[in-house]
This record gives sequence, structure tokens and C-alpha cells, in this order.
Amino acid sequence: MISCKEEKQNVTKTEQKQAITILVQPFRDVTPQSLKTVTEGIKKVYPNVQVLEAIDFPKNTYYKERNRYRADSIIKFLSERTKEGFVTIGLTSKDISATRGRIKDFGIMGLGYRPGKACVASKFRLSKDNTDEQFYKIAIHELGHTQGLPHCPEKMCFMRDAEGKNPTNEETDFCKKCKTFLMNKNWKFSSI
Repeated sequence: MISCKEEKQNVTKTEQKQAITILVQPFRDVTPQSLKTVTEGIKKVYPNVQVLEAIDFPKNTYYKERNRYRADSIIKFLSERTKEGFVTIGLTSKDISATRGRIKDFGIMGLGYRPGKACVASKFRLSKDNTDEQFYKIAIHELGHTQGLPHCPEKMCFMRDAEGKNPTNEETDFCKKCKTFLMNKNWKFSSI
């Protein structure tokens, strides 16, 4: 239920090393506790983080037929507001969806372009136990996509493909390969 869309971009080695600032954009439905847990988790591995004021969803992101918000429309909205040198992650507790194959409106936990300037994570489909920890894992997964990381075959890695399920309780960290990739993008890890 975690998805990514690949965007083709020519990136030079100089641009890859350039530090970015992660902007955390909560929508009004996110609780202060959820926002705090996700933000603190992100700051442990990437210190350049700014939290923005909560906003409403743009009207064009709502999909009335299923009472959901379209993740691709949310990302487009966030991307248009994101300046060069920044990446924005939208956080919501509302149900989000995206087109997956022939399914026009497939419910997902998150979506991020690979690479890209914006992504979105939702806690709607997470289990009731340790929801905020799972929410952080969805957020960090989508941020990984914005940095260029694909899905990872390692079952314990945050970049694992959800394959229509919620594997977040099994995920413990980025694998060594994914950590090394992110360290080349100025992410900080205590050990690899």
C-alpha cells in the first residue's frame, strides 16, 4: 500500500551531495502528538527539518466517490509550493489513494516521487497499536523515494515494498545499502 512514482531527471554528482531541507507539512487533521513523533524521528536521521503550519487540503485533492484524497494531487500541490533545495512531506490521518495498474482508486499509506520534491504519508491504514511509530516509518519510506531510493528487497528495511499490506511492524531500519545511498545525500546514521 506504499507506492512510488519514478520521475526521470538528470542529476549530476554535485547535485546529489547538496544538502536539502525537509519541510514537514501537516494537514489540519494530524494530531500534535503524531506530528511530534514523526518529526522527531526524521530529525534523528536528517537534522535539516522545518515544521510548517497546518493547512487544509486543496479542494481538487478530494475524491468524493470514495471519501478519499488523491495522493498524486496532494503531491502535485506540495511540489508546486516547494522551492529548490527543499523536499516537502505532507502528513495526514485521512484516507489517501492513487491509481495502481487498472485500479483507479487504490487505497495507500503513502506516495512519493522517485526522485522528487514532495511526498505524502497517511496514518489512516495503520494498525491501532504503535500507530505513530508506523506513521514515522511510512514518512521516512516516502522521503527515501524523494531522494531516489527504489523499493528494497530486504524485509527489515524501511524501503521495503508493502505489496498491499502493512509491514511496518517488521521494519527496523534502513538496510546497509539504503543507508549508504542516503549518507551520500547528507543523511546521518550512527552506524552502518
